[in-house]
Amino acid sequence: MPSDPYPATPAPSRHRFTDDGRRMREVLSYSRRGGRFTPRQQESWDAHHEAWVIPDDAVDEPGFRLSAWFGREAPLIVEIGSGVGQATCVLAAARPAYDVLALEVWRPGVASSLAEVAAAGASNVRFCSVDAGWALENLVGAAGLAELWTFFPDPWPKARHRKRRLVGSRFAALAATRLAPDACWRLATDWEDYAEQMVTVLDAEPALTGGIVPRWEERPVTKFEHKGIEAGRAITDLCYTRE
Repeated sequence: MPSDPYPATPAPSRHRFTDDGRRMREVLSYSRRGGRFTPRQQESWDAHHEAWVIPDDAVDEPGFRLSAWFGREAPLIVEIGSGVGQATCVLAAARPAYDVLALEVWRPGVASSLAEVAAAGASNVRFCSVDAGWALENLVGAAGLAELWTFFPDPWPKARHRKRRLVGSRFAALAATRLAPDACWRLATDWEDYAEQMVTVLDAEPALTGGIVPRWEERPVTKFEHKGIEAGRAITDLCYTRE
């Protein structure tokens, strides 16, 4: 049986420090962009953030539990990089029996997503802006994920930045421990070399099996994906299952 998908903390600090107390600089898979809201985003944020957005600081509180924010115990799906919520709302609305934790560091994107999930009636979604690796390690129990979604993560196309890519061997090993047996990790990218890297990394993870698959029909084509297509980039879908 899977362990509790919502372990209680206290969790370790989200920040790392040296022995003399200085904050360590970390290599992250994302950069936080501007936080200004449009009037429509502000309206959406004001209407829904108190119920559906988990504040970053809340996860540091002793005894924090995701279930308290969802108001129930249910199978958990995590989406990393939900963007403006166009895929999130459709996929979550089709899965009312599941809780969906959407991790997105771009706050205007979260604000737009709130409007999308509200319009879709997807009240089973909660948003948080903490680091995805930290969240999986500290907020999700071993074998606690029913599914993991990573659609169009930041490709970091410059060679010197590729160490920032989310899908690396360390993250793959962590994700594999969080997936329940037979649970799947669905990914998509519009960068060919990133798709190749994903295959290399995930094929090397002994707890996962899978590869490139036909496009997942349930996943809607978002504005972001359209931009990739218009730029002439091929879309690659992958699916890996925890053995």
